[in-house]
Amino acid sequence: MNKKNRAFLKWAGGKFKLVDTLKTYLPDGDRLVEPFVGAGSVFLNTHYSKYLLCDINQDLINLYKIIQKQPELYIKESRKLFCEKMNAKEAYYDIRTQFNATKDPFERSIYFLYMNRHGFNGLCRYNRTGGFNVPFGSYKKPYFPEIELNAFSEKAQVAEFECIGYEKAFEQAKSGDVIYCDPPYAPLSTTASFTTYVGAGFTLDDQALLARVSRHVARDKNIPVVISNHDIPLTRELYHGARLGKIQVQRNISQKGNGRKKVNELIALYDKDYHFDDE
Repeated sequence: MNKKNRAFLKWAGGKFKLVDTLKTYLPDGDRLVEPFVGAGSVFLNTHYSKYLLCDINQDLINLYKIIQKQPELYIKESRKLFCEKMNAKEAYYDIRTQFNATKDPFERSIYFLYMNRHGFNGLCRYNRTGGFNVPFGSYKKPYFPEIELNAFSEKAQVAEFECIGYEKAFEQAKSGDVIYCDPPYAPLSTTASFTTYVGAGFTLDDQALLARVSRHVARDKNIPVVISNHDIPLTRELYHGARLGKIQVQRNISQKGNGRKKVNELIALYDKDYHFDDE
């Protein structure tokens, strides 16, 4: 049994625990296209010849490109912030201020990993003006993911990273590709909406548009598309006609301990067997 590779970033909604099940839904192909790459657990634990990994978070994509091309320098410099004196509230907020003030991609990437490991719950969240605003996490000894960084860099040699939205990612898909979408999830209820990590958010209209684009790409380009989302009446309606699967998953977004419970996750597959009669 192959050892699973963990992402070096902590990530809300990360797919590490689900990747073995997800892989049973992913068809064979030459290249995997991920319009919402996130922390990259699916990328790290699948075996396609090539990858196109996309996200609208420029900091995330810059970080991945740097680790792809300069892993040794990045590890050397980022390790310096993982020490006892930097694991303090004052130090964290100082780094956060510096991150929000600089535009240098390498410097922002160093700070990004530090804040991901020292910030609350590994969240990635920005305010309306683009400032990172996750509070300090108060962890005893944040882990420096050197092993995971090296593994990511090695695997990234067969990947291309693009800071683009999902529609443009779909446009780049070609024959032989497989598309896996892990979008910001539809809220379980009106009170459970999680503020998305970048920009103005992923609306219910976006959810509907993603489903529509997926159907059309599967039909018109014969490219299979897999989407994961919460299993709720809305998503079952949006993905009507696709082949559906269900997984139970632990959700840890809530700050309250009793809010961390198992929920059902829906996996939708659009492929040549999708029923297009109602289009």
